Amino acid sequence: MRVLVSGMGGELGSRVATLLENEQWVGSLEGIGVDPPRRRLRRTVFHRIVAGEHDRIVTEITRFNPHIVVHIAVWEPYARAAPHAARELTDDAATSILGAAAECRALESIVVRSGLEVYGRPRDSVTRPNEDVLPTPTSEYGHTLFDIEQTATAIGERIGVSIGTLRLASVLGPHVPSAIGRLLRMPAVPFSALADPPFAVIHQHDAAEAFVAAAHRRLDQPLNIVAPGAITAYQAIRRGHRIPIPVVGPQWALARALAFLAGAPVADHVQEMLHRGRLGDNSRATEVLGFAPTTTTKDVIDQLYRWPSVIHTPAREAVA
Repeated sequence: MRVLVSGMGGELGSRVATLLENEQWVGSLEGIGVDPPRRRLRRTVFHRIVAGEHDRIVTEITRFNPHIVVHIAVWEPYARAAPHAARELTDDAATSILGAAAECRALESIVVRSGLEVYGRPRDSVTRPNEDVLPTPTSEYGHTLFDIEQTATAIGERIGVSIGTLRLASVLGPHVPSAIGRLLRMPAVPFSALADPPFAVIHQHDAAEAFVAAAHRRLDQPLNIVAPGAITAYQAIRRGHRIPIPVVGPQWALARALAFLAGAPVADHVQEMLHRGRLGDNSRATEVLGFAPTTTTKDVIDQLYRWPSVIHTPAREAVA
């Protein structure tokens, strides 16, 4: 099978490519990304293309004529780009890559990255939604992800290919750009004093394995991918030996401003998670994919804090 991976230059895309190289059912493997892959790949052909280079993307994808497209090219606000740029890059990538894939005669399946943010957290919403809950995004990132789902679904219905959607919890791990991960690693971390609801995350390797399983089985439905267990912001802060800062009401404006100056901007979907929590029922993923994440939410948080910070070493003195 010819498999194309978009967003291969990111940490998650690089891990997916590494796993696909070891799959016997994968023949030719090619990738597209803004940045070079972060891992050494043995037999993958990589194309470094900016998301807005529509004509070049179309040329490479139609030439490759993939059987399966794994679309991971998604930019989370304040992870690798500011919110406006993240939305623009994500939309450009989805339009170009999924549109080009639709012109490929060999195409059989598309698997796209989404997130639990598509469910939103409106008043009286389900605390732990399963895939039967209607998406009602209430954050900018949630709307962006839902737009990708709708674009992919429309293509699938038009050309008759299976569309699988993986709604990931927040992906965390060493070297993974993440808005919530960056916030939790600050020396002092704000949390909601009036409500400290639980949330779940997913380890980068478990997320990558879910994409490989979904591509192999030609997934044709949305699935939640969530690590076992849950944690609150206060519990996470204490596990990382950070200073918890309780925040209420108008104080959040000051907390966001200070976090921005400290290099950890708080996007609206992150503040939503701190206020309302973010969980998901992933029992269906185990049934459909035969896959279950092995790293618990608390273990993911512990690994996040074990990731060493930058250590500045003084320059050596010049020797005559």
